[in-house]
Amino acid sequence: MHSGQHLHLLPQKALYWAEERTLVIADLHVGKAAHFRRHGVPVSGQVQQEDLRRLAALIHALDPERLLFLGDLSHSAHNAEWETFAAFIRPYDFPKLLIRGNHDILAASAYADAQIAVHASEFAPGPFVFTHEPPSEAHPEGLYALSGHIHPGVLIGGAGRQKLRLPCFHFGPKGAVLPAFGGFTGLAPIKPEAGDQVFVVGEEEVLGPISGIRPAESGAFG
Repeated sequence: MHSGQHLHLLPQKALYWAEERTLVIADLHVGKAAHFRRHGVPVSGQVQQEDLRRLAALIHALDPERLLFLGDLSHSAHNAEWETFAAFIRPYDFPKLLIRGNHDILAASAYADAQIAVHASEFAPGPFVFTHEPPSEAHPEGLYALSGHIHPGVLIGGAGRQKLRLPCFHFGPKGAVLPAFGGFTGLAPIKPEAGDQVFVVGEEEVLGPISGIRPAESGAFG
């Protein structure tokens, strides 16, 4: 809970703002698999189909009144996977908003055709400000930032020296970073500071806050 608002962290790597009935996802990277295939890397199209299946299940379960994408909805140039996504998302009649990310380079007409409104840098309904990249400084109006871009991950130790690299939600004093929703995005290491809260995404639930974690061993920005 933040400022009397309830944010539900979901194991599907999404966030639900209960009071505003808003489903928030970051870094879907539509078209990334097709982009890699075009460059000779054999990535299955099932990756995006699974992402859309999870998204459809969330929409059905939550019945949101707004869907908010925290940037990097698309991955690169226009391709057939974007057309598949547009056909999937267009029929939903609630508002769909995108905070433009560094990968969102499609023509304005592509987003308009999918009935997605685009915000250039932020959306601030208060008490939150939604951005793609986490802000380097606190918001001048004291709004708490909810962002993506990082694809945060942590290294969790288990029995028998086993270790798992898992996505997470990372809450700090200025804002929180959501895990990447897309299944073909990778993880980037985070370095929690004193006072931060980290919630680790398991297969069926979100665990946390978790203490004594280590940063993931490797990863890359999306």
